[in-house]
Amino acid sequence: MSDNRERLHKVLARAGLGSRRQMEVWIKEGRVSINGKIATVGESVNDRDKVRVDGRLVSKERLFLKKIRLIGYHKPVGEICTRDDPEGRRTVFENLPKLRSGRWVAVGRLDLNTSGLILFTTDGELANQLMHPSREIEREYAVRVMGDVDEAMLQRLKSGVELEDGMANFYRIEKAGEGDGRNHWYHVILREGRNREVRRLWESQDVQVSRLTRVRYGTIIMPRSIRLGKIWDIDPAEAQTLADLAGIKNFRPEAMDIPRARTRARASAKSSANKSVWNKHRRK
Repeated sequence: MSDNRERLHKVLARAGLGSRRQMEVWIKEGRVSINGKIATVGESVNDRDKVRVDGRLVSKERLFLKKIRLIGYHKPVGEICTRDDPEGRRTVFENLPKLRSGRWVAVGRLDLNTSGLILFTTDGELANQLMHPSREIEREYAVRVMGDVDEAMLQRLKSGVELEDGMANFYRIEKAGEGDGRNHWYHVILREGRNREVRRLWESQDVQVSRLTRVRYGTIIMPRSIRLGKIWDIDPAEAQTLADLAGIKNFRPEAMDIPRARTRARASAKSSANKSVWNKHRRK
């Protein structure tokens, strides 16, 4: 038993029930109780308390045992990043391993026509911190564009352009290969995750994106050996480095029965997150 108390919405999110914001909504709606009493936003709990959601007891192991699973998925074009689709399209959640308890939380989304790396975790807090704008965690993409690109355009994209939801820019851009005719490959880095941001930035310069793949999220690089639609277990040391980058303490990654891909070890979260990986992911 522990006397350390944590905010209720944070504990529920870590248990994989949803985001912190969603858990606060559930608490406001009266769906959560502590020791038989309806909970209020801002309350704290520890492993002595009995927490129920919609009348069902949430186990102490799920709430307070911080064994976290983290996997990578190579998303194909044509899958959507939602649990259920009214149109019946295939979703990224259909290929994920079944869990005995909790649920998979996606770390960021990719649109229907974008492929590449998506991380999934059972820890809502980890997912929230990895996506939070204040963390400025890098997302790296390989992108093929069609159109005339010059240095002035690249400078504008790095300096910032006005989109419908505010100013945006690439933190870094580097050409990858010579391309074919008016098609050119680039690697770009963002430090936020707005909807279709890579595509919208290029389109603001009258350049069309013809192919887009995310190849890195934070310190996790998608191995070339992982085929489309396949999952791999993130190495515990790499998972720990990513958690350090997100500011998550007491992180205990738990391996799953999924083949591990060969990935390069990362020595430091801060240095690795800001290190270029262009040469590992050239797409010609």
